[in-house]
Amino acid sequence: MATQVHSPATGAGAPSLTAFIDKWIYVFMAAMLIAVVLVGFIPDSLGKIAAVRAGERPPFPIAMHVHAVLMGSWLLLLLAQTTLMATGRKQGHMQLGVTGMVLAPALVLAGVMLVPTNIRAFLDFSEGAPAEVQEQVQGFLRFMTDIALLQLRAGFCFLLFVYLALRARKSDSGFHKRMIILATIVPMPAAFDRMPFLFHTLPESPTTTHLWPLLCVAPMFFWDLYRQRSIHRAYWVYAAVMIPTGILLNVVWGSEWWHSVAPPILYGG
Repeated sequence: MATQVHSPATGAGAPSLTAFIDKWIYVFMAAMLIAVVLVGFIPDSLGKIAAVRAGERPPFPIAMHVHAVLMGSWLLLLLAQTTLMATGRKQGHMQLGVTGMVLAPALVLAGVMLVPTNIRAFLDFSEGAPAEVQEQVQGFLRFMTDIALLQLRAGFCFLLFVYLALRARKSDSGFHKRMIILATIVPMPAAFDRMPFLFHTLPESPTTTHLWPLLCVAPMFFWDLYRQRSIHRAYWVYAAVMIPTGILLNVVWGSEWWHSVAPPILYGG
């Protein structure tokens, strides 16, 4: 009778690897989101700093610095929280979680204020400038008016997902942790839009702002699909919110209605 031999690599190694990924997947997701932000923003920021020094654009407004600090704080908080849970320090995770309840609305408020602040900075900068500069600024204003739609959508979806995640933190930890990650992915278009090596539909259409962030969702989604053999309800909630708001964004983007309504609200234009 033939004897069946079990390979140690598949008999013991595979389950331990699965358990390791189950434990650290959310830490990986947090680290990946930080990497995406750094890849998108560092080269772009260095280019803009050089432009400011050359007198080609206005200095960064305070609102931009505040927004950057708050976003960085949120990402570091996410990394700390996922690490605490991965290492079994649940009490520390719960105590630190209070910070997120304050940080999330502050981040959204700073993001909403950023677009009109940027617009006013460019308007002030272009006063008395040559006609060609004025024309460039007008094009920038039109683009930023559309970008305001992205900011409004991101702020609404981010706060909604954070609220749903916090509400479920005691009753459904699986939904809670996935929803926090998905909430953090919501503003990721700002980083992807600053990567010149990617294909972009901006400024004509916001289509790629919906697509590139799906790369961030993919590792967690496909691991869940592999482990559970089904789609976790957090992803259905994410799709139920992001798809309709994305369609609405595409419809309103660049419309004459939006460009007649928004300027008086954003910068008194």
